[in-house]
Amino acid sequence: MDDPIDDAPEPLRHLGHLLRRAQQMHLAAWQRDVSRDVTSVQYAVLTVLERLPGSSQATLGAELDLDRSTIADLVARMTRRGLIERALDASDRRRNVLKLTDAGRATVAELRPRVAGLESVMAGELDARDRRELRRMLRAMLAGAQREGLLSGE
Repeated sequence: MDDPIDDAPEPLRHLGHLLRRAQQMHLAAWQRDVSRDVTSVQYAVLTVLERLPGSSQATLGAELDLDRSTIADLVARMTRRGLIERALDASDRRRNVLKLTDAGRATVAELRPRVAGLESVMAGELDARDRRELRRMLRAMLAGAQREGLLSGE
């Protein structure tokens, strides 16, 4: 249902349209300011493995809310590029664990300040209070989507 207070013309009054446009802005800014070689999802993989070394693909998928085939493809590509490596779990030889390579750690270190700089591009003219509120509202939206079964959870 439309918000009677929002008199913007269609499609600008619809959250889905605005979120899609914001994602387009994020992708364009990422490629311009952060990296053309490492995607934002790949960066997320690197940061999760930095925080949780030795994670399984299932753990990684749960952390990023990505399905098994997407995670498998990401891991294969990033392994070929030398950013992460797979090894057999010492306690369970049926399980593979993932960890960053030296190149993966160097990539995170190189990109982290650029990713932080992307915040001001994405937030535009929002002040710090509005940025916090936007993050809070987006997290609330995602939590609701998880409760409704639209997302698996992070």
